[in-house]
This record gives sequence, C-alpha cells and structure tokens, in this order.
Amino acid sequence: MYEHYYGFAEKPFSLTPDPKYLYRSQSHAGAFDLLQYAIRRREGFVVVTGDIGTGKTTLCRALLETIDRTTFTALVLNPFLTEGDLLKRILQDFGVISRDEVKAGRLANVTKQELIDSLYDFLLGLIPLKASAVLIIDEAQNLKPRVLEQIRLLSNLETEKEKLLQIVLVGQPELSRLLQRDDLVQLKQRVALRHHIPPLAWEEIGDYIRHRLEVAGGDGRIQFTDGALLLIRRYSRGVPRLINVICDKALLSGYVTETHTIDAGHVQRAIEDIEGEPVADELKVGVE
Repeated sequence: MYEHYYGFAEKPFSLTPDPKYLYRSQSHAGAFDLLQYAIRRREGFVVVTGDIGTGKTTLCRALLETIDRTTFTALVLNPFLTEGDLLKRILQDFGVISRDEVKAGRLANVTKQELIDSLYDFLLGLIPLKASAVLIIDEAQNLKPRVLEQIRLLSNLETEKEKLLQIVLVGQPELSRLLQRDDLVQLKQRVALRHHIPPLAWEEIGDYIRHRLEVAGGDGRIQFTDGALLLIRRYSRGVPRLINVICDKALLSGYVTETHTIDAGHVQRAIEDIEGEPVADELKVGVE
C-alpha cells in the first residue's frame, strides 16, 4: 500500500526470509562465517541456535546462495517428519529422486535401508567429482529423538579420510536442551561447532532498519526520529521479526499522515495496533 508513496520496489519489512535482507550484525556475521568454514572443512555436526524471530531461517537461505556449484544442498524446513520421510526429503533435494515419485506414492514400499543405501551411493559418487553435500535442518528443536538418532546415523556415512555429509542443525534454544538427553549423548559428542544468535544489540537496531530500507530501494528520504528508534528498541528488545512488524505498521501510519518522518507517535500507534491496547508507560519514558 505504501510502497509507491515511499518509492520502494517492495515492502522493506516483510516477514518472509529473503536472503538479500540479511543484516550482518556481529553475531549473524559470526554465524555465517562459522557455517561457511564448517562446510569447507566438513566439520561434522554444527548447531546454530537463536530465539524466535532472530533471523535463523534468513541466515540459512543466505548461506545457500553463497555455496558453490560443487556443493549439493538439502534444506529441510519441516522437522515434523518420520525417519523415512526425512530421507526422502533429503534425496529429493539432492536430485536423487523426484517430487513426482514421492507424490505418486511410488516409493511407498521402499525400505529405510534402501533409502540410506541410495544416499550413500550418491555421496560416494561425489568423490570423483570433488564435490560435497550439506544437509541443513531448520526448526530442529522439533525433531523427534528417533529422527535425531537417524540423523546421527547419517553422519556415519564416511570414507576412511572424511565425512561424506555435513550436517547443520538450526533451531531455538530448546535444541541445546534437547541434545542434553541421555539417549542423544552420541549425537551431542559429534557436534563440532556451536553458535548462538542473540537479539540485535541496542546500537545495531537503527542500522538494521536503515539496511532494510536501502535494500527495498527507498528514495532515502525516510527518517526514523530518535524517539521512534528508542520506542522500537524498548518494545522489540532487538528481535528482528518484531522490529519488522513495528516498522511496517509505522510506515503505514506515516503514509496515512503523508510524511517521510517516522516519529514516536507513529511507532506508538503501531505498537498499540499490535497489542490491542495502549503502550505501557514504562516504554514511553523519555520518548518525545
């Protein structure tokens, strides 16, 4: 609605995990570099955690865009899968089986071992090509323990010299607690690298907002006042998803009042729209 008024090519604060909008905060940049390093070195299991809305899925998609053609990738976004369905999803992403085969039920009678054998054959076939494979599972805190155990067994696919499959588990902090289970101790012991993504630091929030405005192609005239930024910081606590929701509604409010200056009043109306009630007084202290 407001895109044309502000000169945007698209909505700057959409909630979709578009990799071009990835803001490389200190922690996000650290996670990104860690994942690139792990994939190059085939470090085995990597675990990346972060609270809801901190940009983990966007990070995964941005990572996939940087991976070269010699690295085959599988991205699992639905963790509520059986062991067999997970294997089929992986094989489908690697191009070993087709989506049509799965949908038509032609693999219904294929055993789990046969699926694993097909995956192993595929991974072995990458060696003479000097290629590699990486599996990324998002929302991994929702994986059932038996599925996690299946994933651990996939890490056994190796040669005498190296692992054939790099595995990245991405999830909320509950994932770290899940890996403390006694029956998952073998998987925990195989985790080579860990990284936790916290909310944005106070001083990063303004840069995050400007980054998204710039990527969306705005004309550069939009300004968030100090009072607006203060209110956004206090309410969002640095969570990117919340910042997006607030800023989107604040821009709509600015469009209605025909201004390119987003002040505390616009942000306050955005928060009240989100909460369905007046903004708490403690959030407004010192906000002009």
